Amino acid sequence: MAVDGASRIIRSIEILERVYGVPERRSIDPVDLLISTILSQNTTDKNSHKAFAALKRRYPDYEALLLAPIDEISGCIRVGGLAEIKAERIKEVLKRIKGRARAVTLNFLGDLGLEEAREYLLSLPGVGPKTASVVLLFGFGFETMPVDTHVNRVTRRLGLVPASASIAEAQRILEEITPPGKYFSFHLNLIRHGRRRCRAKSPLCDGCELAEVCDYVMSCRVLK
Repeated sequence: MAVDGASRIIRSIEILERVYGVPERRSIDPVDLLISTILSQNTTDKNSHKAFAALKRRYPDYEALLLAPIDEISGCIRVGGLAEIKAERIKEVLKRIKGRARAVTLNFLGDLGLEEAREYLLSLPGVGPKTASVVLLFGFGFETMPVDTHVNRVTRRLGLVPASASIAEAQRILEEITPPGKYFSFHLNLIRHGRRRCRAKSPLCDGCELAEVCDYVMSCRVLK
């Protein structure tokens, strides 16, 4: 069955919501989001969660963390890898935020437009498009699309993003074609599907709920 791009993404969202449900939003401190996402870079979710939990246990608030020496911070987050680099980035990020807002808060981003808020976050050390998008989507509800490894893999297999596209291009394309109000649901359900079924190696295509709209499944059937 031939499916155009608009129909494909709408149908994909419908199927994913039927399978995984519509995710509920919860309130998350944007600074927590930013720091935890920096800690998640180049490591596993398990180790980044341990590093963030250790940081929150060691320092009662971000003002206390700002006053801590780099070697102390790096020792606290060592389980997450690249501890010295991340410690320096975190401290510099907090310093810049406080310099802008007079406090360690990102609440002011909610008063900006999407592109201005994104531009500010991208100006911070260690913050790339994915990290900025995570903060904007989960912290403020801005309609942006973080492209992690699962989102990248599943959307390419579905045929929503060209195989040759860079991560930045993939994010731009997905932000252009995702229907309003569906960014949060689509992002989280793509991750769930990537972990459960559309794995990097040996994807479970037989019986996949997205088979009817998936280029990858269609090509595998042709080859058989």
